[in-house]
Amino acid sequence: MSKRDYYDVLGVDQDASKDDIKKAYRKLARKYHPDVSEEENASDKFKEAKEAYEVLSDEQKRAQYDQFGHAGAQSQGFGGAQDFGDFGGFGDIFDMFFGGGRRRDPNAPQQGADLQYTMTLDFEEAIFGKETDVNIPTDEECDTCHGSGAKPGTKTETCSYCKGSGQLNMEQNTPFGRVVNRRVCHHCDGSGKIIPEKCRTCGGAGKVKQNKSIHISIPKGIDEGHQIRVSGKGEAGVNGGPPGDLFVVIKVRPHEFFERDGDQIYCELPITFAQAALGDEVEVPTVHGKVMLTIPAGTQAGKTFRLKGKGAPNVRGYGHGDQQVQTKVITPNNLTERQKELLREFNEIGGNESTDEQGSLFQRFKNAFKS
Repeated sequence: MSKRDYYDVLGVDQDASKDDIKKAYRKLARKYHPDVSEEENASDKFKEAKEAYEVLSDEQKRAQYDQFGHAGAQSQGFGGAQDFGDFGGFGDIFDMFFGGGRRRDPNAPQQGADLQYTMTLDFEEAIFGKETDVNIPTDEECDTCHGSGAKPGTKTETCSYCKGSGQLNMEQNTPFGRVVNRRVCHHCDGSGKIIPEKCRTCGGAGKVKQNKSIHISIPKGIDEGHQIRVSGKGEAGVNGGPPGDLFVVIKVRPHEFFERDGDQIYCELPITFAQAALGDEVEVPTVHGKVMLTIPAGTQAGKTFRLKGKGAPNVRGYGHGDQQVQTKVITPNNLTERQKELLREFNEIGGNESTDEQGSLFQRFKNAFKS
């Protein structure tokens, strides 16, 4: 009997990632493992899935299989092994069903939780960076009980229900026999301790809410969506564990004139028809100050000029981007009679023969309607 395609066995496409392949195998392992499945031929199906996973999860073996098929796989001597690979045997698979596994010592030191703070910057502040202080509400160790949660002069006691483990063993009858499942002790909430007399300051929590002032250095060139990690400025640790970290998420207010894309800054430069036709030297604002820009005669609307090095600084220190200036020819409103007269005269003597790199625009427009 010919073997099924390994990709079909796992139910994945040929371009599936390693994570997709692993997830597919885990799903089949839970379904067909002979120690838990009552389906017919479950053992054969499990072996088939295991063999497919062993090949497709290994880059070298997968390449051989993609090129030579099952013949290549057999020649390399892989497939059909009976160990449990990444899953460490039946025990790990069984844990998928019944929530097994070891729980850490509830009294062991634990790192505090990380915090997130959103900071909104002006456009220029994001460009040039800044030094600032922020007030962050955090859970700090209670000064009254020093984190124990017990009233001063009293002590915590070991939970008599879980004997300090923070867990209770719950027996459960299953089709496979009696299973012992561990649950968090609801008497001590998994802490392993009982507080007979709670601290009045923190109510037995061992922590109190406080506003903590933290200094933040905003680097030059930071942009919308970037994060700054401030190590050790998160929530206080538990049982003497280290504090968590603070993550500052950056938002940037839009600018009325500039727009930004990475290190590049963009702006529109309004010019008159006369400036576009005759040329001019104009003053252009940049985040680094004003600069003079030469507008050549015959400049078309939408023409873009590059101001080298006038963009945003790279946040990693790799120089500066550029500023891209796009011209926008403004059509005047409320012309005087004299201005109208001059424009009519200009039009009569050939002012409609505007040209670009490909010749007369109007002439090409006329040619398009010739038979």
